[in-house]
Amino acid sequence: MASALVPPLPPGPTVGRYPIAGLVRRARRIVRLSQHQMARFAKVTPSTVGRVEAGTLSPSLAVLERLLGAAGLYLVVVDQEGRIVQPMADREDVHDGAGRRYPSHLDTILDPKPGEWWGDIYGLTRPPETYHRSSTDREARRHRSQWEVRVAQHRNAPPPPIVQEYY
Repeated sequence: MASALVPPLPPGPTVGRYPIAGLVRRARRIVRLSQHQMARFAKVTPSTVGRVEAGTLSPSLAVLERLLGAAGLYLVVVDQEGRIVQPMADREDVHDGAGRRYPSHLDTILDPKPGEWWGDIYGLTRPPETYHRSSTDREARRHRSQWEVRVAQHRNAPPPPIVQEYY
């Protein structure tokens, strides 16, 4: 019974629940281009446009971007509430001792203060940059920061505990 409530996935390749073939056809219709014209603007062969629109070819992300770009459209990433997700900035000046980037799910701390680094409790030499190892601590900091910044959304919510309590 539950499967009757969920619409079936369209045939062929999709972006989320949207068929790529339909997206490319819609893009072409918006600017009233023929398949040959779109192919020329996107720098692909006309047969590529035809196969994508027929659903027999799953284009690479680069080709899909060029096809949609020929119509002045762009791919974006949105969250569940429809807000555009911006990419993280690359920092070339922050790497660990072996020259690797810190994991992107961690919040990098530049010039950690006493007590901000997990190694302080062991008396280790403080590095020029580090991150919080405790996922509970990271989430508490993130939650507190969101509460402080997004005042309108959290107007009636009680304040989360102050971050220093998590040390």
